[in-house]
This record gives sequence, structure tokens and C-alpha cells, in this order.
Amino acid sequence: MGTMIQRHDLDEDAYRGARFASWNQDVKGNNALLSLTGPQIIQDIHSAFLDAGADIVETNSFSATTIAQADYAMESIARELNVESARIARAAADAKTAETPDKPRWVAGAIGPTNRTASISPDVNDPAARNVTFDELRVAYREATEGLLEGGVDIILIDTVFDTLNAKAAAFGVDDAFEAAGEKLPVVISGTITDKS
Repeated sequence: MGTMIQRHDLDEDAYRGARFASWNQDVKGNNALLSLTGPQIIQDIHSAFLDAGADIVETNSFSATTIAQADYAMESIARELNVESARIARAAADAKTAETPDKPRWVAGAIGPTNRTASISPDVNDPAARNVTFDELRVAYREATEGLLEGGVDIILIDTVFDTLNAKAAAFGVDDAFEAAGEKLPVVISGTITDKS
């Protein structure tokens, strides 16, 4: 999704759209925001993947947690970003399924790892320091999952997680959301190893 968005070479105004034209800081690079300010771009990307043969598309919500959105002072719209990202992907998947009803398409609700780690200190001089707690992560992941469920996803994708404690917090947050909604979906966890730590 990120690479496909980069191909559009969008400027600050394109990211802002009319709704966030006077936002008090730069938002260029906030790809999740495009689900609100450039939904047709996101819809076209999903359609391109589906036309190429994909059975599952992932939502444009990799950075749509309160923790990641704090970089843009947009924590308050994190849930909305997830809902709209899911709705856009759902519409694209349903349209493609309507063309070939014998081959259903699915939507994976992507929840990125956030830009903070619960296991590793951000300060080499203070190994015990942490810039996020397990409970903060859990709440952020729960809220993101609730938005994705509301938007109509079929799968939850805990995406490219680089810290096993973050992954555990994500699993707990997702489970909290499932319990509150009274439904469970398949959960996929993808991980990455970023360095020797």
C-alpha cells in the first residue's frame, strides 16, 4: 500500500484535502489520512490489486492507531481512519466479487506495529526506559480493531510487528475488541526482524 501511494507523488495539500487544509502541522506522509482526504486514490489501489488477481486486500490503516497518529497530532481521528479504510477496501472487494461471484474477495484490516516499542529502551543510557506501555498499546490496538470491525473487515492483520511485546499487546487488544463486539475473525500476525536486538 505504501509503495503504491508513493507512486502518486502527493504533496502536502493532497494529504490535507479540504478538511485538514488549516491543520497546524505537516501531514505529508500520513498515508492513513488519505482514506479521508483521497479515498479515490486508495480505492484505485485496491482495485489494481484485485484486478491483478489478489484475493485479499489490506486496508490503508497501517498507521491508524492513536500512538502512530500522535506524530501528526491526529490521535482523535484514529478510529475514523480505521472505519473509512475498511469501508473503502470492502467496497473494492465487494465490487470485484460481484464480477465473479464464484471467487469471493476478502479484506484484511491492517494494524501496524506503531512507531514505539514496549521491549527496547529508546535511551541507550537508560535501559529501563520505555516510550510506551503495554496497556497503552493494548488500548490503541483495541480501538483500531473496533474501527476495522465497524468498517467490515474479514480478517485482522497485525502487520509487520517488530517487537514481540507489541505483538502480545496487539493480540490482547484485538481479543478485547472481539469480546466487546461479540464476534471473532481470523487473525494473522506478520513479523519482521529489524536488527540484532
